[in-house]
Amino acid sequence: MSKKLEFKTGQYVVYPTQGVGKLIRLEDHVIAGQKMKMLVIDFEKNHMVLRVPLERAEISGLRPLSSLKKMDEAIASARGKAGAKRMIWARRAAQYEENINSGDPMKLAEVVRDLQRRSAADTMTFSGRQLYLRALERMAQEFAVLHKIDIDQASEKIEDILGIPREIDLNAVEEDLEEEVEEEES
Repeated sequence: MSKKLEFKTGQYVVYPTQGVGKLIRLEDHVIAGQKMKMLVIDFEKNHMVLRVPLERAEISGLRPLSSLKKMDEAIASARGKAGAKRMIWARRAAQYEENINSGDPMKLAEVVRDLQRRSAADTMTFSGRQLYLRALERMAQEFAVLHKIDIDQASEKIEDILGIPREIDLNAVEEDLEEEVEEEES
């Protein structure tokens, strides 16, 4: 039998499909004639407030932040070799989406590991990049709160730890391509 999760006002929590939010208060509500305690969670980045019935918190996947140790283990696993890519992209993308929405740092790390660029020359599909960025952001949200830094710093730190190359200047690439096209037309 699992132990009952306890939550305190002011605590940061992870809601699987939304990421990290701050528990701002407990409220009593009467819904369909039943009195319920609701956890009120503020997701500042998403400009959203979520109310989760206390009795359904565990079922919904709401959890306290991971420990520093668990976050370090997740980042270490993201440094590993990418998983097998024998599945068609649509199925892999659905699996990545499921992993992102799980809120589990290890599953987020899998997505980051499988989709990260290994060198500045590597290219990503648009959908692959979007999935990668969402997984990285979810990891960075939790990492940021644990390390008391902002999300952008957390993303950079995670990418530095993983050895992911910095973005190239996409505008410079577009200009180069335009120049090549003009030269070919001449």
